[in-house]
Amino acid sequence: MKTQKKHVNDFGNDSVPGLVLRVSVPFMFAQFVNVMYSIVDRIYIGNIPAAGADSLAGAGVCAPIITLLSSFATLIGIGGSILFSMRLGQNDKKDAEKILGNCFSTLILFSAALTLIFLLSKGMLLHWFGASDVTYPYANTYLTIYTCGTFFALLSMGMNYFITAQGYPLLGMVTTLIGAILNIILDPLFIFVFHMGIMGAGIATALSQCISFSILLSMFLRKKTQSKISIHCVSKRRDDYLNILKTGFPSLVRQSLNSVSSMLLNKQAALYGDVAIAAMSIVGRCCMTIFSIGIGIGQGFQPVAGFNYGAGKYSRVKKSCKITFVISFAAIAVLSLSCIAASDYIINHFCDEKGVGAIGTFSLRMQCMAIMLAPITMSANRLFQSTGHAARATVTAAMRSGICFIPLILILPQFL
Repeated sequence: MKTQKKHVNDFGNDSVPGLVLRVSVPFMFAQFVNVMYSIVDRIYIGNIPAAGADSLAGAGVCAPIITLLSSFATLIGIGGSILFSMRLGQNDKKDAEKILGNCFSTLILFSAALTLIFLLSKGMLLHWFGASDVTYPYANTYLTIYTCGTFFALLSMGMNYFITAQGYPLLGMVTTLIGAILNIILDPLFIFVFHMGIMGAGIATALSQCISFSILLSMFLRKKTQSKISIHCVSKRRDDYLNILKTGFPSLVRQSLNSVSSMLLNKQAALYGDVAIAAMSIVGRCCMTIFSIGIGIGQGFQPVAGFNYGAGKYSRVKKSCKITFVISFAAIAVLSLSCIAASDYIINHFCDEKGVGAIGTFSLRMQCMAIMLAPITMSANRLFQSTGHAARATVTAAMRSGICFIPLILILPQFL
């Protein structure tokens, strides 16, 4: 009799080190490629003829607003997928599918509402987040088109967590990769071939998000996963939705504070002109590349920890947390040191204006040295959130930006 080939990771019984690697590496690779796409996107924008620096600064102003938008996808996606993993660990598939249905319906409502709200308030938001009279037209064009694709972007981002939570990290990686690769291909086509400038970058992103969501939805509907999206599984109890929001709240806090800190950084940079904002936009993309490794590993850790916590296998939760910390610390340290060593080349590759290079190189070196400490708070935050300790996870999520970074942004420039 032939042994059936194994396709799904067994979160409760597989070797913990191998399991963490198998789940984390696809997530990590997908996150890395996704951020690399945004870097390539910035390179394309920075090289738009006659308007590269201003377009780059405009896109930089939009970045924290986009982060704020995506935080609502992680609120539902991470919050729901953690509870989903716990129910699977408790062998309660019926309740797990109810959580899946609740999250899908909530994401539809959130995505539609946020698209409308951000389109109506984008002018005010852009001025808050540091747009000048020169960069506003570029930022407004990019954000308007990006927001039109928000409905699909948030649904795709939020539901992707549930694919990995069922033991299919490679499928989750594929949907992210398709969107990123499409974007890399479409960017030069719309920007340079069709001569659409920053408008082309926005169209390429929105179109890629729509295609990525279509592929993701087909995976749930065509029985590519064990749990299906069904209207019959949607709960009418308010407590079920509140539980999802409570579990995902630390993710919302983390990303919202990152958005606020980016806004304040743009405000401070604006005192030195649009060149400084363009430089900080480049540095932000580079730092996100490094962070993407830790984020990817952490997202791979969550379904493993959630499942085993639900199953009462606490020793496996602790072991997976230790392994995740070691891997993320080593990977982030190597990438940070590499960026410090090659900072001149990296910054000048984006934009060759003299002022951008000087500010960007110094800032990149400083931030990379600090990033090497990030795995400490990241690991603690993931552990607390994955095991349902929302209050502790919220505190650790607020540590980096809310307690340390934001006050320093406001205080240090007064003396330096």
